[in-house]
Amino acid sequence: MLLIGFSSTFFGRRQAGSPAGGQSPRPAQVVSLRPETNPLPVLLREISTLLAKDFRLEWRQRAALGGLVLYVGSTVFVCFLSFSLRGGQPPPPAWNALFWVILLFAAVNAVAKGFMQESPGQRLYYYTLVRPQAIILAKMLYNTLLLLGVALLGLLLYSVFLGNPVQDPALFVANLALGAVGFATTLTLVSGIAAKAGGNGATLMAVLGFPVMIPMLLLLIKVSKNALDGLDRSVSQQSIITLLALNVIVAAVSYLLFPFLWRG
Repeated sequence: MLLIGFSSTFFGRRQAGSPAGGQSPRPAQVVSLRPETNPLPVLLREISTLLAKDFRLEWRQRAALGGLVLYVGSTVFVCFLSFSLRGGQPPPPAWNALFWVILLFAAVNAVAKGFMQESPGQRLYYYTLVRPQAIILAKMLYNTLLLLGVALLGLLLYSVFLGNPVQDPALFVANLALGAVGFATTLTLVSGIAAKAGGNGATLMAVLGFPVMIPMLLLLIKVSKNALDGLDRSVSQQSIITLLALNVIVAAVSYLLFPFLWRG
């Protein structure tokens, strides 16, 4: 009797725990902390949240933004003093070259603090909440808006102190926007690499960033020189297409590779 009761209990539990027909039980479903249903709206919501967070942090730390504006203004004023001692405004090639050099160093100073000011604990906390793709895209978008504002401010100060020899303003401003996007996308990825490497991140960012920025800077100077001379826009068409392709390639590479960098 005891053996019969044990056998019935054992086979009864087995039949209750397995489906009919002797099939193996289905594995339990894993509930993800990041919902994958409609990933694009979720990604856009994460980007908007991170972007709002960056704007709030920048507003709380207004000293860094004020230092960036002071750097651009003081550099333009030093250029004005240097050329005013020689009795006039700089020639258009020198005007163009100095403008882009000032913007390049301002971009390095502006983007370098993006990942550097975050501790490893904060980065781990962000990784548990949002996708790495949302982090890099939000940083790129924020740095693009910041650099575009700095570039327009620099152009305004340049025009007030050193004149404005640009004969095609629309082409020059469009080239300025492409430069802001290119600087932001490239330096954001380099800043993330430098932050994960540790140590002196500013030096590592300069070493990694400038070789990548030189070809882009040459194209930007070429297009803006054409805008200064008032040449036909078809002359600058190939350079503009190349700049657009570079920006798209850098953004796509950052989107694909940043999750591996962030996870490392």
